[in-house]
Amino acid sequence: MTLRLHTIVASTRPGRVGPTVAHWFHERAKAHGSFDAHLVDLADFALPVYDEPHHPKMQKYEKAHTKAWSDSVKAADAYVFVTPEYNFGPTPALLNALNYVYSEWNYKPAAFVSYGGVSGGIRAVQMTKQILTTLKVMPILEAVVIPFVFPQIKEGVFTPNDIQAGAVKEVLDELHKWAGALKPLHAK
Repeated sequence: MTLRLHTIVASTRPGRVGPTVAHWFHERAKAHGSFDAHLVDLADFALPVYDEPHHPKMQKYEKAHTKAWSDSVKAADAYVFVTPEYNFGPTPALLNALNYVYSEWNYKPAAFVSYGGVSGGIRAVQMTKQILTTLKVMPILEAVVIPFVFPQIKEGVFTPNDIQAGAVKEVLDELHKWAGALKPLHAK
């Protein structure tokens, strides 16, 4: 059984470093070999502030952007959110994207690659985990944390330190265990 992993770039602002970090992680996920790995950028969906007339749980989507986002979320068996921290919390784009759909998220695991200043984005991760559990997503403990990310990016390429490089395998191994265990629940 091949499990599909979506590595999701959670920042949409101009000048962001999320795609650089996400590309690095995505390449490691492909090399790991346990997942059919896909890189997903929230900016590509251009989701406005939630604009559907019906509650997401009903899945009566009227807008093309919602239908496209729903298809993307539903297609995955597991997620890795590549996210910075905005005022100790998740990015507005990520929070909005999480709230756009409901059932599509259910019974799937998620992990984080977080980056930022001194905290490496872990405060945003902790807040996001609370939201994920409401969506019936299982946030796993293992993570890649990147404090002071900017010195690790040279000429558009992210270079991990030894701890970050080692954490990737731990994240993917654990995520694969959870994705396999939860697949029967969301495959119905």
